[in-house]
Amino acid sequence: MTLRSPSAALHAATAAPAATHPAPACTLVILGAGGDLTHRLLVPALYDLACSKFLPEDFQIIGVSLEEQTTQGWVSSLQSRLENSMRERHAASSSATLNHSAWQWLSSRMHYLSLNFTDPAALSPLSALVTGRNVVFYLATPPRFFEPATTTLSQAGLLLEKTDQFRRVVIEKPFGTNLQSAQALNTHLLSILHEKQIYRVDHFLGKETVQNLLALRFSNILFEPLWCKDYIDHIQITAAETLSVEGRGVFYDATGALRDMVPNHLFQILALVAMERPVSLNSEEIRNAKQAVFEAIRPITPDNMVRGQYQAGTCKGRAVPSYRDSQGVSPDSMTETYAALRVDIETARWQGVPFYLRTGKALSRAVTEIVVQFKAPTNPLFHTGQGEPEAANRFVYNIRPDKGANLYFNVKNPGPETIVSEVTSEFRYEKSFGNTPNIGYETLLYDCLQGNATLFQRADNIEAAWRAVNGILQDTEKSKLDFYTAGSSGPLSAETLLARDGRKWASLTKDKD
Repeated sequence: MTLRSPSAALHAATAAPAATHPAPACTLVILGAGGDLTHRLLVPALYDLACSKFLPEDFQIIGVSLEEQTTQGWVSSLQSRLENSMRERHAASSSATLNHSAWQWLSSRMHYLSLNFTDPAALSPLSALVTGRNVVFYLATPPRFFEPATTTLSQAGLLLEKTDQFRRVVIEKPFGTNLQSAQALNTHLLSILHEKQIYRVDHFLGKETVQNLLALRFSNILFEPLWCKDYIDHIQITAAETLSVEGRGVFYDATGALRDMVPNHLFQILALVAMERPVSLNSEEIRNAKQAVFEAIRPITPDNMVRGQYQAGTCKGRAVPSYRDSQGVSPDSMTETYAALRVDIETARWQGVPFYLRTGKALSRAVTEIVVQFKAPTNPLFHTGQGEPEAANRFVYNIRPDKGANLYFNVKNPGPETIVSEVTSEFRYEKSFGNTPNIGYETLLYDCLQGNATLFQRADNIEAAWRAVNGILQDTEKSKLDFYTAGSSGPLSAETLLARDGRKWASLTKDKD
């Protein structure tokens, strides 16, 4: 059974809908403009916004980096990378061809400055270009530059707001490596900026399927009454990758799966799944509701966590060497490439309902999904053809790659016998709305330009998430590390984590649920 939007045919085009409320006039200053983030994500997202006319006519982009190059050279490198990425993303569609009119509109507003953005004396050319304008400073830099770059901008007077002029700073993940470093960074930023000027990015929140969680839960009376301990047995949140560390060994060996994924990406999904209905869609109301979830998380103990590390194996037909044999990784590394944990939220809605989170590299399937497992009927009336009681309902929400949802429920089999079988009602974004170009940063950039902080994290959100995992982070050096074969579903101890509660993970070995 497939659910289709009645207007699906109207949305079959590959172009995004035209804007009704373009962003206000402003200048976007990208610090670290020569880097991968700018080329791979920011500029392609800005191009998509330009195609759909979400950017204002009075818009400027200033790229700042140490690399010596001209504006023309920078623009050329951006265009080349954009065209390559479009061919990869849309090989089978017309979107693989650059819209030269939109690119000309965007690139004509670009300017490149080669300067040291950690030296206040070097910022005079930048200051001259942004004087009297609304400005968003995007730190597309490694984390070590967050403090010196913002200090320099402050010393140069570039972060001062006026009544009719905003100044905002966008900071990318990772926001600290533990509670202490996150608190230190927040303390620094709040010493030179107001909270309303700071936009902390978690790019998972840029995904349409993640943003849809609020609408799914709170615009459908079908779900909300059942979304509680009375009807839900447990919830699983999975973010699995088939990729290995892929040349990022130095970074990853100092980070690990737990720090890299849990207190940010997975906890953001957890908050959207578990939060109470906000009073309104005001950004502060939504962030308050998320904060209540983080504060209600029972401190996670080592016995509710599994750490794993992949050994040599095969992923999708590709030979994957052991993690410890990867470039930049210590040969006796104890860094986890897989983490699974049980999270308990001590609220009236979720008392006694465990949330199981898992994430890992070099696994059998690349998928990010939420599985809501409902309780089985107390006294089942029906049975399957195999004589088993009717299956408990479940709702599977796929963030990637399928981008949609499956609802599993029981129906009577045709025929004279009263037996039931499980069937699926399916929703897919692409089938209902077409394949709209989306990098995942379009909404994040647009909202930042608009001053909408809903998809960005507050200081207390960041610190509460780190606080929830602080105990197990401190224990990782001495905690057990289990091994798993690359291309498998992870370590056996992860299965035990659920089996002790009489539950099991949703399968990673099949392409679809």
